[in-house]
Amino acid sequence: MNTRGLRSQLKDSVPVTGLCPQAGAYGVPDTLRKGFSSVKNELVPSHPLEMSEKNFQLNQDKMNFSTLRNIQGLHAPLKLQMEYRAAKQIQRLPFLQSSNIALDTLRGSDDSIGFEDILNDPAQSEVMGEPHIMVEYRMGLL
Repeated sequence: MNTRGLRSQLKDSVPVTGLCPQAGAYGVPDTLRKGFSSVKNELVPSHPLEMSEKNFQLNQDKMNFSTLRNIQGLHAPLKLQMEYRAAKQIQRLPFLQSSNIALDTLRGSDDSIGFEDILNDPAQSEVMGEPHIMVEYRMGLL
């Protein structure tokens, strides 16, 4: 048997996990760790304002940072960005929903009621799994 020819055939083949980005070790989607796949996220925007609305908070932050830089100097937006990053790192355990109240307070959106406050009930979330497996995966033990 010619192993040199077999090796070149294997080298040219594409692995199964490369075809499906959400596939696990055996080509099956890992819904326990990554959640259910959503076709909605892969769709093209249906209205021109949809992308603007999705990026509203990012655009608002950029505008606030540029205004703050013009008024107080370069140190003020840098300090605020460091505080945002520190507030984003504060999380609960991986199997519990985090409210991010520190980030909302820094942005000034803690006193407003939005769409996500009413229809984002953690009890109705699909992201619930085995707590021990989720913590071990987050720590890199699995």
